[in-house]
Amino acid sequence: MISIVIADDQMLIREGLMTILDLEDDMKVVGLASNGEEAVALTKLHRPKLVMMDIQMPIMDGITALKNIKEQFPDTFILILSTFLEDNYIIEGMTSGASGYLLKDMDTDKMLAAIRDTVLGQFILPTAVAAKLVSKLSQASFPGYERENNIQLTERELELAKLIVAGYNNKEIASTLFIAEGTVRNYVSSLYSKLEVFDRVQAIVKLKGII
Repeated sequence: MISIVIADDQMLIREGLMTILDLEDDMKVVGLASNGEEAVALTKLHRPKLVMMDIQMPIMDGITALKNIKEQFPDTFILILSTFLEDNYIIEGMTSGASGYLLKDMDTDKMLAAIRDTVLGQFILPTAVAAKLVSKLSQASFPGYERENNIQLTERELELAKLIVAGYNNKEIASTLFIAEGTVRNYVSSLYSKLEVFDRVQAIVKLKGII
């Protein structure tokens, strides 16, 4: 069972999401928070597997709450849920430990799939968000993110890399390349090793300098 805390300052969104998620046999909303402070408190109380976190909230914003939760409960998955496609929100959320960034107008079925993929350890970054992130980071100067032109990728790794940069998750990559999802995970792990990175955000940034 995927236990979930929803944090959003809009009551209709909180309760609407709870109604949708509680209809799923493998999901249960254990807490609703109207601000970041409540989200941290509910996480301490219920120890949910996943927190769906809005960004702009009163008292304590979502990014601050995210950092507090990841510091105290590093195994808790956090999905940022926002109406904003803002560079700074995306970068700060991802670098603070979020497992993904979803837009509130996302299709319900895709959102449910994203939740399930997140708790399986996949990184969730829709195409529009991935493009925004890569564009921002490729224009900036970040330590450790220099362009890497000496890394050699096989033909299959290059196919995979292009899909990762485009924002595809492992399941979507498997479907596109007609290979098993386990095979995709193996390729991704190999790519991380070659790129000397530990997560998808770092991989996307380095791959931008290669492909």
